[in-house]
Amino acid sequence: MRAKNHLEQALVGIVGEMGLEWPTKATVEPPKDKKFGDLACNIAMMLAKDAGRKPRDLAEDIRQKLLKASPDIASVEVAGPGFLNVAYGPDFWRKSAALVLEQGENYGKSDAGQGRRVQVEYVSANPTGPLHIGHGRGAALGDCLARILARTGFEVQTEYYINDAGRQMKLLGASIWARLLEIAGKPSQFPEDGYKGNYIKDLAQDILDNEGPQTADLPSDQGLELCRVRGMNAILDGIKQDLKDFGVEHEIWFSEASLVETGKVQATLDSLKTRGMAYEKDGALWFKSTDLGDDKDRVLVKSSGDLTYLASDIAYHDNKYQRGFDLVVDIWGADHHGYVPRMKAAVEALGRSRDDLEVILVQLVNLLRGGEQIAMSTRAGKFETLADVVKEVGADAARFIFLSRKSDSHLDFDLELVKQKSMDNPVYYVQYAHARIRSVQRKAEEQGISLDEAKSADLSLLDTPEDMDLLKLMDQFPEVLASAAKSLSPHLVSYYLRELAQALHGYYTKHQVLGAGDDGLVRARLLLLEAVAQVLRNGLAALGVSAPDSM
Repeated sequence: MRAKNHLEQALVGIVGEMGLEWPTKATVEPPKDKKFGDLACNIAMMLAKDAGRKPRDLAEDIRQKLLKASPDIASVEVAGPGFLNVAYGPDFWRKSAALVLEQGENYGKSDAGQGRRVQVEYVSANPTGPLHIGHGRGAALGDCLARILARTGFEVQTEYYINDAGRQMKLLGASIWARLLEIAGKPSQFPEDGYKGNYIKDLAQDILDNEGPQTADLPSDQGLELCRVRGMNAILDGIKQDLKDFGVEHEIWFSEASLVETGKVQATLDSLKTRGMAYEKDGALWFKSTDLGDDKDRVLVKSSGDLTYLASDIAYHDNKYQRGFDLVVDIWGADHHGYVPRMKAAVEALGRSRDDLEVILVQLVNLLRGGEQIAMSTRAGKFETLADVVKEVGADAARFIFLSRKSDSHLDFDLELVKQKSMDNPVYYVQYAHARIRSVQRKAEEQGISLDEAKSADLSLLDTPEDMDLLKLMDQFPEVLASAAKSLSPHLVSYYLRELAQALHGYYTKHQVLGAGDDGLVRARLLLLEAVAQVLRNGLAALGVSAPDSM
């Protein structure tokens, strides 16, 4: 945010001249009500004690110095106990449009992350069935977060953790094997907790078709393993294709089984023992998590010799840090909330700071059709797959809806609403803002008004409150991206885009562009709209959503 940076620099200089240090709790941010100016700062209240002065007296002194230091500042008012309310002049804001057009696709990017290495692991669904709509929300969140982090100066890598070991995979194999025997007319017993979807029958049929009918005569242990491996690989291929169709591609696909096979789990367990964070009792290996705030110690290796999920997860995160990541971000379903403090304790036991792990929880999605909820159950085979939803409403619409609310809030996804071409549809509302600008530009070309000519327009003609609103909103975009990265909150970008789209639609309703009358004003407004279109494109790109030229 150019205005925020400008004001902060001016204030830092003034504070320094006063022989004071900039306080860490000082804030510079837009006030909730526009009537209080463009930015508000609490610097006088933060420095009053060190300066030995009353906050309002100190604020008045700073106010006068600010007005002398910067001709771009139109007014400074002292409010309440000592807030500084600052308003910039129109010429300052008009420069926003030129800056947007100058930077183009790079507008909004920053080096806030300073090259810090971040890994974002998301989706990581067990390869036991197709991705459902809940996985889609996590996929959109993770992909969007990675895009935002990359745009704000972080070095980002995305990863999918393949849970290809343990009970669920054995259960998948047993489910497919039972269906295979059933299809072949052989005696079979379907596992009590098996996967019942039609896709299990399809997988079983595919194995019979490719391997031949003699497959049903295999010894049980061989048949189970064949079905486990073939089923897992087929489902994983489907998951990768579904994600690709959704605009999501992970750079790394990491196998849980590889941790055991390469001895990494054992190495991590040995390290925990050496650190005094693991001990043996009753034939099992325990994590001494009570030393790190847990209510009880947790089992790592059962007395049977089987690993717990926690053992693999600790080894997996140990491996992440060994790969040199400064921050690890995990995106999990909200039902894992109780697991978060346990994993943070594990990270601390590995010798890292708890803050080196951030977990984002994703709440469930209520899938609706015309206001009526669609019942879903993965194990029972009753669910809407991500592929089906994307096919029905499109990847753009699905992604935007998934990112329209904070991830830990429940989300209602109405298939019929999302398909509507109306202003009630938030996806359409934002994309139409861009298409609307493109339509105006096409009409301008048809009327012989060159868009290149508009780039040299006299911006002083942009003098309405609505002009200023658009210019000020565009100035906020870099700060929105930086805030979304810092707080790991991609929904902030979708909120911003809806606000910008609202301002654009309001502007279009109130002001003529091509019919403005004055040629200079026409060109100035065309330039303004092109800048808005650029910011919309950049914001939608950060969400992985397209900016259509027509709708």
